[in-house]
Amino acid sequence: MRISTTSCLCPFLVCLCFIQRCSGTGHHVPTKVPSKNQTKLANGETEVHHRPKRGWIWNQFFVLEEHMGPDAQYVGKLHSNSDKGDGSVRYILSGEGAGTIFIIDEVTGDIHATKSLDRERKTHYVLHAQALDRNTEEALEPKSEFIIKVQDINDNAPKFPDGPFVATVPEMCEVGTSVLQVTASDADDPTYGNSAKIVYSILQGQPYFSVDPKTGIIRTALADMDREAREHYTVVIQAKDMAGQVGGLSGSTTINITLTDVNDNPPKFPQKNYQLYVPESAEVGKPVGKIKANDDDLGVNADIKYSIINSEGANMFSISTDRETREGIISLKKLLNYERKKTYTLHIEGTNTHVDPRFSYLGSFKDTATLKITVGDVDEAPIFSMDYYILDVYENSPSGTEVGAVTARDPDSRNSPVRYFMDSKEDGERYFRIDEIRGVIRTMQPLDREDTPWHNITVMASEVDNPNLNRHVPVTVQVLDMNDNPPEVSTEEEVIVCENSRPGQVIQTVTAVDKDDFANGQRFSFALPSHLPVNPNFTLKDNEDSTASIIARRRRFNHLTQELYELPVVVWDGGEPSLSSTSTLTLRVCPCQRHGKIRICQGEAFLSSAGLSTGALIAILLCIIILLAIVVLFVTLRRSKKEPLIIAEEDIRENVVTYDDEGGGEEDTEAFDIIALRNPAAAEELKFRRDIRPEARGHCSLPHNHKTPSVELDEVDVQEFIRQRLVEADMDTSVPPYDSLQTYAYEGQGSSTGSISPLDSVAAPSEQEYNYLEDWGPEFRRLAELYEDSESDD
Repeated sequence: MRISTTSCLCPFLVCLCFIQRCSGTGHHVPTKVPSKNQTKLANGETEVHHRPKRGWIWNQFFVLEEHMGPDAQYVGKLHSNSDKGDGSVRYILSGEGAGTIFIIDEVTGDIHATKSLDRERKTHYVLHAQALDRNTEEALEPKSEFIIKVQDINDNAPKFPDGPFVATVPEMCEVGTSVLQVTASDADDPTYGNSAKIVYSILQGQPYFSVDPKTGIIRTALADMDREAREHYTVVIQAKDMAGQVGGLSGSTTINITLTDVNDNPPKFPQKNYQLYVPESAEVGKPVGKIKANDDDLGVNADIKYSIINSEGANMFSISTDRETREGIISLKKLLNYERKKTYTLHIEGTNTHVDPRFSYLGSFKDTATLKITVGDVDEAPIFSMDYYILDVYENSPSGTEVGAVTARDPDSRNSPVRYFMDSKEDGERYFRIDEIRGVIRTMQPLDREDTPWHNITVMASEVDNPNLNRHVPVTVQVLDMNDNPPEVSTEEEVIVCENSRPGQVIQTVTAVDKDDFANGQRFSFALPSHLPVNPNFTLKDNEDSTASIIARRRRFNHLTQELYELPVVVWDGGEPSLSSTSTLTLRVCPCQRHGKIRICQGEAFLSSAGLSTGALIAILLCIIILLAIVVLFVTLRRSKKEPLIIAEEDIRENVVTYDDEGGGEEDTEAFDIIALRNPAAAEELKFRRDIRPEARGHCSLPHNHKTPSVELDEVDVQEFIRQRLVEADMDTSVPPYDSLQTYAYEGQGSSTGSISPLDSVAAPSEQEYNYLEDWGPEFRRLAELYEDSESDD
């Protein structure tokens, strides 16, 4: 079976296909070609040789898109070698569009397209063809696949999918500066003809911009485009297919181009001379006026810095830039005075802060203007001669005493009279008054420095012509000291007298206090009252350094006999006139303990311990609980302790015998007798006789020493003796095989200090102080008292 196709198998068919394509028809004419399985006979007939190879020859079919004719468009013809033309073969078509788009004549095999096709929607269709025996419905040929391609025509215009566009380019840029690239797309087949070949052109926007016909890049075409002259441009670009030839389809898009700003314009003041009125009452640091230079640029290119370039204006005024309005804000640096200077001239300069060096040829990017400031006369409040006043007056001065004076004047040219008064809201009116004409301040009552050493008042001054216009000034009055308070003995600490105090011993040092103030320091003198009899118990010593010492005149105070003593003390100061007072000190007798240089009464110590802080009480309580726990644990361990394995009287002796052996009886103790250690000289005799008790060779004597007698042994190196005994015990094989602990009770050959026991003392008794025994602790205090009593009885 054969089918005619556009892909021809011989030169004739190639020519036929070329003619068919040039004619614009998609029809395929079947062509009879001798088959290789046929043989031509002599009579002109052919003999068919049946071969197992199938008889289908498949190639692509083509159909034009957008067919608008009334009849179905012929696509091609199917033919099988089994078809004898008698209608016994039935052709069947299946696959994409079979029966709906493509139909086939079952008898002839002709294929037609019943609908208009669009290549941009679907470029080809895949179908399957089969030849069946009409009578038996058996397949004469296997099902085979073929393709129908939709042939393109120029039916789609170019489009800009992303349009319209927005672009920017700096002003004053060079010709040919790239602005934007636009790209159009064409849905037609780019591989077939010029249907998708696009050329770009500019329809609107000349002579300012141009476009590359191939790439679509838009560039500037005019030099020195000024944003300040024109900022926005609209450019229309056309894209045309068929390489721009006549008959091609086209599409266009719009590009809105904006020129961005560069600093190509210097600042300019609208006028060269300005005037400003400023009243002399203007506050320092406050704005008094504004000035502005115009700049046609935008953003940072229009930023301006203002400055005053002449010294006359710069000394009195300052100028700053408002970031929002770009105005120069003029402020006052010093107070104006109409009477001194009535006008000021300021030369103000405005300069761009961001200068582009590319445009330096345009000139300096700055401008200047002149501002004339006129100072206005204002009725001002009086001005004091000083910013504040410090006055002084002695205490106890009578009412009406002059403290000082304040002075104010009217700064205006008319020099109006001034009146003075005090601020009624302050307490100063109770102590002072002021002369409303002269400004003299006087006291209203005697002042006490010890009560209030300083007084702060406020004096106000106003013009007679305008009382509502006033000014105030702070006045500080210092009250000077007079010696009007006698000194007193400081009694903050209780005076403690220890029972064991000795004559001449300093009990305590006392000081004095005085409410008065002495410029060179306080000087106090102390003495006992002269009109009283001599005190037999205590005396007072003036240390000439504003302190005095209380000294005991006798010994043996006893708090049980008398606990409290009173001691009157007279103290006087070094003022003019000198003042004095008598204070009575209370002295308490207590048994004392020495703690460094501080004596604390036992009773007071007990009371102070009762007033311990909470933390200290908790710590003591914890210590007691821990001690109780230790005691309970110790008792528990004693009760739970196991009985020893061997309890015998003979085991309790002066040496410790090792465990796990029965020993050799009492004879074994002879080997561990320690008597020899008490007399090391007998060691040599016992070297080989361990079963014989050594005899002591020590001779004791009582040397005539003023301390205590001591025992002197022979000059023997005990350490060397012990070492020899250790070597003998290690080397002797006759001793029992066990370890032993030998106790050596040798204490040495005596002490150079002797014994502290008084029983054997041969020294003669001598008088001495036993107060040092108190340093050993409270338990020796009673011993010291016994010795003192014995000496006093003697």
